[in-house]
Amino acid sequence: MKEKKEVMSTFMRDSEGLSMGSLSLALIGPDVRRRREVAKAFEGQQATISREFSSYPTVDLAEFLEGVYDGVIIDLDSNPEHALEVIENLCSHNNSVTVMVYSARSDPQMLVRCMRAGAREFLNEPVLPGSAAEALVRASVRRDEVRRLKTAAGKLLVFVGAKGGCGVTTVASNFAVALAKHAKVALLDLDLQLGDVSLTLGIQSGFTALDAFQNLHRLDSDFLSGLMTKHASGVSVLGAPDNIPDIQPSTDGLERLLRVAREDFAYVIVDAGSCSIRTHEMLFEMATTVYLVSQVSVADLRNANRFVTRYFGGASGQKLEIVLNRCNPHNHIEIDDDAITKALTRPAKWRIQNDFVAARRAQNTGVPLASEKNHIARVIADMAGAAAGHVPVPEKKKKFGLF
Repeated sequence: MKEKKEVMSTFMRDSEGLSMGSLSLALIGPDVRRRREVAKAFEGQQATISREFSSYPTVDLAEFLEGVYDGVIIDLDSNPEHALEVIENLCSHNNSVTVMVYSARSDPQMLVRCMRAGAREFLNEPVLPGSAAEALVRASVRRDEVRRLKTAAGKLLVFVGAKGGCGVTTVASNFAVALAKHAKVALLDLDLQLGDVSLTLGIQSGFTALDAFQNLHRLDSDFLSGLMTKHASGVSVLGAPDNIPDIQPSTDGLERLLRVAREDFAYVIVDAGSCSIRTHEMLFEMATTVYLVSQVSVADLRNANRFVTRYFGGASGQKLEIVLNRCNPHNHIEIDDDAITKALTRPAKWRIQNDFVAARRAQNTGVPLASEKNHIARVIADMAGAAAGHVPVPEKKKKFGLF
């Protein structure tokens, strides 16, 4: 018993070394007696229960979150289904808060449901001070990690095509090369089935994005760095596999990959390829900017309209920039600018002229278009400069004279 107390006191001293003094907790429990017992277990733990609720929050959940709680402790037994609904709402609105549940029952199925809903700690009653202290240590570590990521996370720039074969990979790859002149850049090819970013840039690697998804338990900055290949421009590339795999990345795995990449790179560029609807939704939600690449054709514009309508209505439309690729003056005879704008529901942000010869040469040689001097390189350089916060310098007009 004495040995147990010594271990506990040592643990408490170690806990005090973390920045838990500012941990703010909310306690939700309709049962007054059980709520008080739980509150007692958290007394003297370098954290404060800022507010207690005698009922489960309902319509005022958004207002409840404005209190900026680091942790929320929820009674599971009084009304399990209602408690699970609160957990899901809390975690969907604020993924930085640590949700803890307490219960007098040991039900494995309910434990799994709680964790799936977003709860991170399951406290068995009677809640002991040691269990509370351990939960607070983990909550403190997570709180500090979330704050660090918020201040250090790089920007996520997603490229997606309105239709297959519209040139997404070419635009994304050359954009990455151009942006690497301004900052540290990562390029991720998430088209696991038919991605060809590595081929476009003329590089070879022994590892691909598939290796990252198959080793999520090991995925950190060092592991990811070992999987990536450095292009001559300075871009770190994580390519797609050579063979078509049988799997699609889960949203959890994809979120982890992007989070780790954004820790080390100022800009993470994603070639979204033929991702699933759920993957697209997650990518677009996380993205700083989404570049929708389309051509001027009836089929492309129709699909672009579908994308814009489905994913970028309301406030989310502010992060969307439309790129018209392979523009040809003859297109405007058949489909004029008014028709294009109407189909896209907004004017196109960027227009890249068609240069079949230069594009084919770049594909066959693996030399990026961004390293050449042509119209495509100029437009992509302007796109990269705008993403990096640089104002493009207008070209000087040539003066004509005798000499």
